[in-house]
Amino acid sequence: MTLQLDPQQAAARSWFESLRDRICAAFEAIEAEAGSDARFQYMPWNRDGDPDAMGGGGVQGLMKGKVFEKVGVNVSTVGGAFSPEFAKTIHGAGEENPGFFATGISLVAHMANPHVPAVHMNTRFLNTTKRWFGGGADLNPPIPYEEDTTAFHDRLKMACDRHGGDYYERFRKWADDYFWIPHRQVHRGVGGIFYDHLDCEGEAGFEANFAFTRDVGDAFLDIFPRIVRARMNMAASDEDRRHMLNFRGRYAEFNLVYDRGTLFGLKTGGNIDAILMSLPPVATWE
Repeated sequence: MTLQLDPQQAAARSWFESLRDRICAAFEAIEAEAGSDARFQYMPWNRDGDPDAMGGGGVQGLMKGKVFEKVGVNVSTVGGAFSPEFAKTIHGAGEENPGFFATGISLVAHMANPHVPAVHMNTRFLNTTKRWFGGGADLNPPIPYEEDTTAFHDRLKMACDRHGGDYYERFRKWADDYFWIPHRQVHRGVGGIFYDHLDCEGEAGFEANFAFTRDVGDAFLDIFPRIVRARMNMAASDEDRRHMLNFRGRYAEFNLVYDRGTLFGLKTGGNIDAILMSLPPVATWE
């Protein structure tokens, strides 16, 4: 017996899994273009190690190649109950009803060439006493290029503008505020969009926010491979590599200290390797 899903939950899970498949195929194609035979390795897991998957689980996808030094693309669909204290921090949850359901995709790519930006993307559908979508994507270049930043933001803006005239500015600012490292007084990267708590009131609310979330995923899949292909063959010096490794240290600090997704996974019995796949393969602190 496995976690039982209603139609909305099943539709969201199916979409996230199909997006995972398309992203992984696109990234493997880039590796092939670079003369690499690297492919994703998939590792299924069940929540809390339950062999019957009553609490759901997921699949961790990981590839280490010539272009993608380390990229993780994870999908999960889990359900259960929050601890009383953690429930107080979650939209729509509480001591009276700590139950939850969550399904989503999470991606982090750390690149071999310092001129190619690292990237993060995730979209998710959560249910407590409320139902909502959240997610976003942000670009994290060790060596920023204005044209890459502009192209990334323009493509996300195009997705946002289809659904709300104020979406891009609201969600761009949310990303800037969220992906900030207070103890360093720097942003994690050059931003993107971040949104949460897009409440699904009735079927119409679900369909509208699901459509937006799908457009965010499609926008990411459209723009990021183009940026990778434009930069992956650029010559890089030892100093470029050193700079990238120091940049990765800042990225690791944010994900371990401030990232809400990391905390959510650890607090809900997620797979430790999948939760921490966002960490770079090598980083330095000098």
